[in-house]
Amino acid sequence: MPYEAVGDPQEALRFTMPPRRSARIQGASSSSGSSAGLGTGSSPAPGSGGARSSPPPSPTALNSPHLSSGDSGSDFEDTLQPRGKRGPRQALSHGPVSKRPRRREPSRDRSSPTASNPEQNTLFEAVRSAKIAIETVVDDWLETYKQDREMGFLELVNFIIRSCGCRGVVTPEMFRHLQNSEIIQQLTEKFKEDSAEYPLSLGTQPWRRFRAGFCELVTAVVRRCQYSVVYDEFLMDALISLLTGLSDSQVRAFRHTSTLAAMKLMTALVNVALGVSLHQENNQRQYEAERSKGPGHQATDKLEALLEKRRELQEQQEEIENMMNAVFKGVFVHRYRDVVPEIRAICMEELGTWMRSYAASFLTDGYLKYIGWTLHDKQREVRLQCVKALQGLYCRRDTAAHMELFTSRFKTRMVSMVLDKEPDVAVEVVKLLTLMLENMEEALTEEDCQSVYPVVYVSSRALASAAGLFLYRRLLDPQREPSHDGDNRTFFRLLLAFFIESELHEHAAYLVDSLWDCAGPRLRDWETISALLLEESPTKGLTDQQEKALVEILAASVVQAAEGQSPVGRGPVKKPSARERKAQVEERTRLTHCLVPALPQLLAKFSADAEKAAPLLEVLRCFDLSIYRTGRLEKHLELVLGQLQEVVEKHTGRTVLEAASHALHVLCNPELALRGHGDLVRSRLADQLADKFHQEVTELLQASSLDEEEVYSMAATLKRISVLFNAHDLTPWQLFEPCAQLLQRAVDTGEVPPQVLVPAITCLHFHVLWELSRLPSTDVPQEQLRSLKARVTSFCSLCQSCLSDMDAGVREQAFVVLSDLLLVFGPQLPRDGREALAPLVLLPDAGLQSQLAAFLMDHVFHHACGHEELSATEDSENRIEELHQRRVLLAGFCKLIIYDVLELSAASDVFKHYAKFYNDYGDIIKETLNCIRQIDRQEWARTLLLSLQQLMTELLLQQGPDIRAAEAFLEIRDLARRFSLLFSLHQLRNRSALLSMHKEGIQFAFQEPPGPELGLPPLNLPFLEVLSEFSPRLLRPDKVLLLSYLEKTCQELRWSAPGDTPWPSLVTYRNSLQPQEEGGSVSSRSTASRSRPTPSSAAKRPRVDAPLEHPDSSPWPSSRLPSPALTSTALRGGPRPPLPWPPAQDPGSDPGPLQSSSLSRGRSRMNRLSLMVEEEEEEEEEVAIEEESSEDTPDQDRTLLAPEDRLRDLFDSTILGIEVG
Repeated sequence: MPYEAVGDPQEALRFTMPPRRSARIQGASSSSGSSAGLGTGSSPAPGSGGARSSPPPSPTALNSPHLSSGDSGSDFEDTLQPRGKRGPRQALSHGPVSKRPRRREPSRDRSSPTASNPEQNTLFEAVRSAKIAIETVVDDWLETYKQDREMGFLELVNFIIRSCGCRGVVTPEMFRHLQNSEIIQQLTEKFKEDSAEYPLSLGTQPWRRFRAGFCELVTAVVRRCQYSVVYDEFLMDALISLLTGLSDSQVRAFRHTSTLAAMKLMTALVNVALGVSLHQENNQRQYEAERSKGPGHQATDKLEALLEKRRELQEQQEEIENMMNAVFKGVFVHRYRDVVPEIRAICMEELGTWMRSYAASFLTDGYLKYIGWTLHDKQREVRLQCVKALQGLYCRRDTAAHMELFTSRFKTRMVSMVLDKEPDVAVEVVKLLTLMLENMEEALTEEDCQSVYPVVYVSSRALASAAGLFLYRRLLDPQREPSHDGDNRTFFRLLLAFFIESELHEHAAYLVDSLWDCAGPRLRDWETISALLLEESPTKGLTDQQEKALVEILAASVVQAAEGQSPVGRGPVKKPSARERKAQVEERTRLTHCLVPALPQLLAKFSADAEKAAPLLEVLRCFDLSIYRTGRLEKHLELVLGQLQEVVEKHTGRTVLEAASHALHVLCNPELALRGHGDLVRSRLADQLADKFHQEVTELLQASSLDEEEVYSMAATLKRISVLFNAHDLTPWQLFEPCAQLLQRAVDTGEVPPQVLVPAITCLHFHVLWELSRLPSTDVPQEQLRSLKARVTSFCSLCQSCLSDMDAGVREQAFVVLSDLLLVFGPQLPRDGREALAPLVLLPDAGLQSQLAAFLMDHVFHHACGHEELSATEDSENRIEELHQRRVLLAGFCKLIIYDVLELSAASDVFKHYAKFYNDYGDIIKETLNCIRQIDRQEWARTLLLSLQQLMTELLLQQGPDIRAAEAFLEIRDLARRFSLLFSLHQLRNRSALLSMHKEGIQFAFQEPPGPELGLPPLNLPFLEVLSEFSPRLLRPDKVLLLSYLEKTCQELRWSAPGDTPWPSLVTYRNSLQPQEEGGSVSSRSTASRSRPTPSSAAKRPRVDAPLEHPDSSPWPSSRLPSPALTSTALRGGPRPPLPWPPAQDPGSDPGPLQSSSLSRGRSRMNRLSLMVEEEEEEEEEVAIEEESSEDTPDQDRTLLAPEDRLRDLFDSTILGIEVG
């Protein structure tokens, strides 16, 4: 719903306090527009925003006959009746609001501190210092008020004014002779002009403490005055009238502060009304009890006293209700739609407090509708306060019982907010739905719950945990079912049913993490899980699918308990506290004692199933392995190692083999007392695999052909060896030579199958790395260096030959391994005290560099489908895997550039695809751009230029000289525009590089000779249009220098267009270099002026041009520009000069046409002049940041995310390890 301006200023003040001097108000209303606030002719202070609001949209309004429409939703309207005993007090007026009636001035001491120094406010200083208790401060003020209520009231008023950040003071003379609107007008003039900040807008700790003290003081004033002063017909009437006027001001500080004060005042009045209501109930009970006595036992005096007390309480209740109604109608009804989100959030927060405190009066549909409407607010903090207010209503059954109509009307909106774009709002919404589930059983249907269940898989842990609690309360709590006994067996069966039926995700770790806070003790019941898995009963046993799911849940819960961290993607890794570390150690010990006897049995039962064996082997890594020795459990260790060896011998899948390899690595830890058992099993496995491999290699090299069984056997052996090689040093088994022979045979004859080649390349890679790790840093034997150097050189030569293999898997594996080897043995190898390893440095020759770049072009950037085809099939796991593999290849190539293995100019082959493949590789290319810029800015700029030149040359070869209208040429210009954004920040650092880019670009544009016909432009001349995209990033002196260089180049080459028709490309580039004059701009698209008027409070310093150098001088200016002169942004005492364009309108001002306004303060007048001068550099930086952010971030106007976007986050990157751009 829109939050525009208040439609009628009079309407904002219709329900305020009685008039004081109606004749004076009527005379002033024509000029001020509102008797309690600034009119349209008032000029807002700097930093102010107009009080804009609009009626709530009728399509979303409550359409039930029980709910009133519009803003007349108060339950107090019908109860307002004139009172007889309080004669001077009048009923609420529907006309303009005035101030209090004129009263006789009480005698007072003119030498008081406030009178002598009006700017010194004791209340403000006491609250800001926070050294005195608020109750004490209020008691002292109350004593002052009782002695002289006018001075006491002025002290309170000046405290509020000072809290707005205004230095103005309301003096006794102003209070007696001026209207509220005139007082506010004068206070507006005294605002600071150089800052838009005020106490409530500051976020530092002292001012946050001040805000709390401000709210506490307003509440304490009402609380301490609730029995007498609050009914004196002066304090509350005058205070509410002033706050109502301030809340309608166009000055944001006034509006914000007064709204907060009014809402806190209302909250305090609600508490007073609640107390009066309780007293009335007690009085009624006492009266009924007395009347129920017999005629001879009734006390007439007591009955009369009770009746008199009842009348007094009724009058007090009516007065409090009138005050609350005045605040609600005068402030809340208009400010809940304010343009400032903080003000709207304050209104919603306090409305929820009123409903919780005084449900009898406020928990009605007339008030609930405001929360329902504001659930659609576009700002996060407003929606958050609405949801929190509803939580306070749904948390109790007695209040939730009054919410049926509201629930039926706004339930759809609340359920849809589960997918709110702000995670903290979505968290509170899920908590709200959980409260509804507990206290309104029939409110949520199964369809509504189905919208919450999938949220347990999202990446935000807070949101997932809230959804986990909802899921547990709705489905998984065994005690909800009367037929169940509430044991953990029932819980796990319910959990398995949900996990299997959930088709959105299959990731147990995230489900366990979501349920960890609410069902952690049940998930840590290892005995029940083991018993369920080992159960062999045909009737009570689990199905195969249930067993697989339960094994995954067991492994995930064990990892969660042992490590105390959420799965990857669920927020940053936090450092555990000492208590958490102690709890983790205790939990690890407990799970080890529980699972050590059961793990061999589980492995024996599920060792044949790779999907079940792999998670069980991961459990072993979480054990406290020292318990095997201290608990005399060596027998169980032997059983586990036997099962582990059996798993390696049975399976060839990479996942289960990696799990076995990691488990064996843990058992072979040198710090483990029983590591000898693990070493024995590892040696046994290595002997078996090495002997079998040597035998199979010999047969393959001697045989002319191989059958399928032999190929499968050798591939399986190599897979096992390659996986073990990753975690274990198998170099003593001499596997390099037979693997190298296999690879050489494949290069020579091409007869070796790909399923054998890929693991063979992996084994050679790990063999070289293990040999390098075993070399000492100093005193390295030269024989070892020569041997390793020869092996690395020969292996790299074989991998280079495999880059052209017919099989994609072999090509990609060779490229990845070759990239890693060039990086490991690159120029950084002999650094950091490893100078002895300098002979091992391996640098790629020109042929290898070109071959790597060609591989990248052929197998990474060759997909013509781009992101369109990928987006159509983005749910395909194969597509995601292929994209991940291509990203790995590109990342490997980019690392070679960043770590100085390849020349920086080689990055041009990557940069020229930045725009076309932005969705697939944009993050990788952008990071490479940033890294190269930090290494060498000059070479970085040359590389960007080279990438554009390569694209230009390719386009000329394909389409000929007439390319200006081609779509490909427009794409090149778009790429240049994206590159130019990288020069927006740090212009002085980029100045030299940008000038070099322009100079070399001009040379490239004119280097080709013209065609044979006279008057034809140079072939590369359209490149000047590409180069013009970088012109806005130039400083003005540099534009002049480049323009001179361009003219000089044209004169030297003596090329010019025939007749009077210039070449369009040359004209475009020349115009882009024209310095922009004051009030004018060049008509080029690239250099279009983006002039925007700014308010005086934010006016930027005027531009001061650097001195221009001689055109014949060097085009490399000094890196330091002269400092600009500072000019005041406010002129006082003079007439307002005409503005060159209409002044900018503040987002919070009145939407009507602005008129020239002046604020009267005595006989002086003040006018402001906004200097509409902006520096071109700062403007271009802002535009660049806006454009880059608009490209890199999704549309933020959507309040909700699509369900597939919310649920796809873990499936894409977290689980598969894919860095999707």
